[in-house]
Amino acid sequence: MDGETLRLAERVSLTPAPSARHPDAELAGFYQEHRLSLVRLAVLLVGDRETGEDVVQDVFARLHGSRRPGVTTLPYVRTCVLNGSRSVLRRRAVALRRAERSTDLADSAETAALLGESRREVLLALTRLPRRQRETLVLRYYLDLGDAEIAEVMRVRTSTVRSTAVRALARLHRELGENR
Repeated sequence: MDGETLRLAERVSLTPAPSARHPDAELAGFYQEHRLSLVRLAVLLVGDRETGEDVVQDVFARLHGSRRPGVTTLPYVRTCVLNGSRSVLRRRAVALRRAERSTDLADSAETAALLGESRREVLLALTRLPRRQRETLVLRYYLDLGDAEIAEVMRVRTSTVRSTAVRALARLHRELGENR
């Protein structure tokens, strides 16, 4: 090998491959690509934007702290967001039981102006569904996931997803039929 070929070989071997990105850069890119859809998922599950953003932020903070390569698959992160939203809802339920008071979901004047009456009714009816039914409908109709993907995110069988969706739609129809 001549000197120029040797120097070229050394340069090529010292330069990292484009696919060997730093884990932080990979996670940052994943965050930028999927943050908005994950926040929307969390908002639909917990009911407000600030808490939804907090849930997603907590998930990515845990992912950053875990330092395990390859855990940033979209189904895994959706499952993390789903579990984080469940935790928030559990904490809220405990706080409400301790306070022994019930509060209605009150929209801000700005939100109420933006949402039409029928959309608000659907969102309120959605909040009255049991947790699993609400999650199934949000994953199916908001994220447009198939039954197999929903089953993976919720960690249930595909047949459970289908039956839960049927029951959820029937109950949602009854809820909206009574209110109209």
